[in-house]
Parts: sequence; structure tokens; C-alpha cells
Amino acid sequence: MGAYDTTVRFFQSGGMFMYPIMVVLALGLAIAIERYIYLSLATAKNSLAWRQLQPSLEKGNFRQAMGFASKSKSAISKILNYGLARAKTSRRRDDVEIAMEEGLMEVVPRLEKRTHYLATFANIATLLGLLGTIIGLIEAFTAVSAANPAEKADLLSASISVAMNTTAFGLMVGIPLLLIHAVLQTKTTELVDSLEMASVKVLNFITEQVGAEQVTQ
Repeated sequence: MGAYDTTVRFFQSGGMFMYPIMVVLALGLAIAIERYIYLSLATAKNSLAWRQLQPSLEKGNFRQAMGFASKSKSAISKILNYGLARAKTSRRRDDVEIAMEEGLMEVVPRLEKRTHYLATFANIATLLGLLGTIIGLIEAFTAVSAANPAEKADLLSASISVAMNTTAFGLMVGIPLLLIHAVLQTKTTELVDSLEMASVKVLNFITEQVGAEQVTQ
């Protein structure tokens, strides 16, 4: 119970600004958990979809690949479905590439959704902590000015200690949120890179198929 009591006293002595910082922490953690689960599931779905699509693409069976891509809900399938649909009417590499870029532009915002809020929440928590400390110091100096001169030093020291709690709590919330933001941003970037790599591979498959058809003609 010692650690629990210390935490409770720390929170209670920080003043009213501890509560909005706690709200920021709760919102940040909720977004972080939701984004991590979403990105992890998206990565797993993309890997599975690519393993199922790749054999058909390597054989040049784009009709079969498109049939699977149209039924799959993975991000990579949506992008490749754009490109394969365009490949039915035009085998020009530029046309197919533009179609898949269109699909990528539709998918990427969903992957990046809400992640940027974590950096904002980290800054808000830090600033709320500083604001709480400043307000606390103002109140401390106001109270000390009317206190007994013999008690001013002790009273000021205790008041400053309490006021600094909000800054400490703000940093305790802000720093982890920044780290979580960096982790999720890296995870998102890796996922987008994998989508772009898959798009390039599909373009190469289509180009090779077109070249093979021209040779046989």
C-alpha cells in the first residue's frame, strides 16, 4: 500500500490540473491501443493476401488474382484491385501505376488515421503541467506574502514542491505518448512501404506478361 498511498498523495497534491492531464493520458492510451491493434491486423491481413495473390500474379493469371483481390478486405488487395482492373483495359505501365497510386491514396489515410493525435496530446500534457505549476506558484507566493515572516521559507518550500507535481505528471504522460507515437509512426511507415513494394512487383509482373505476349505474337 505504500506505493499506492504515495501515488494518491502525489495526484491529490498536484491540484486541479492533474485531472485534465489524466484525461489526456486516457485519450492517448485509447488511441494508441486502437491504432496498434488496427495496424497489427492490417499487417497480418496484407501478408496473408500477398501470399495468396503472388502465385497467380507470377503465372500471369490476372483474372484469378483480381477475383481474389475483389473479395479480400486487406489494404493490399484494394490497391492491387485498382491496378488489375486497369490492366484489363490497358496494359501500359503508366496507366496501371496511376490506378494503383489512386488506390494507395485511398488506403494510406486510414492507416495514418489518429496517430498524429498522440504527439499533440503529448504536447498538451506537458503544457498543462507547466500551466499548473505556474498557477500553483502564483497561489503560493500570494499566500506567502500574507504569512508570518518566520514561516515564509517553510511555507514557500512546501508550496513550490506541490506546484511542481503538475509539471512532473505532465512529463510522465507526455514522454511515453511521444515514444508510442514514434513506434506507431514507424509501424505505419513500414506498412506503407510494403504496400508500395507490392505495387511495384505487380507492375513488373504485368510488364513481363505484356513483353511475353509481344514476343509470342
